[in-house]
Amino acid sequence: MNIKRNYKRVINKNTGGKYFANQLRSERGFTLIEILIAIVIIAAFASIIGPELFNQVGKSNQTAAANQLDVFKIALNNYRLDNGVYPSTEQGLKALIEEPKIQPLARNWNGPYLEKKEIPLDPWGNEYQYRYPGVHNTHSYDLWSYGRDGKEGGTGEDADITNW
Repeated sequence: MNIKRNYKRVINKNTGGKYFANQLRSERGFTLIEILIAIVIIAAFASIIGPELFNQVGKSNQTAAANQLDVFKIALNNYRLDNGVYPSTEQGLKALIEEPKIQPLARNWNGPYLEKKEIPLDPWGNEYQYRYPGVHNTHSYDLWSYGRDGKEGGTGEDADITNW
């Protein structure tokens, strides 16, 4: 009740009460239209930025796979320096973490050549592929990941990541 009296007094003191009426309305909060406009603006930004963020996730998986191939390359070269030859296809990448028990036996195995106790999977949960002698790199080995789809070939995130 006092609020109504005080409101009337202030309106009478001000010119037409416009300032006070605007001030009271702004103290109550946002209007529905203001909230809807804010939601539309946020949705527009999300629709523009969202797909770019998801593309970056895919690219980061491909980069992580390529980086892991580089780690394997260093380990395989160290293996060859110690033993005079790369591990066979049958021995595979496992020869980098434990001494091979099948032919050709390592002459001077000085491993493990990787820090981890097991061969890591690619970012999509698939095994990396290794072949020696290589089909694409006939002088050394072929090393690759099949990408997101786990199949040979593909484009974009499904593309193979290779050392050739």
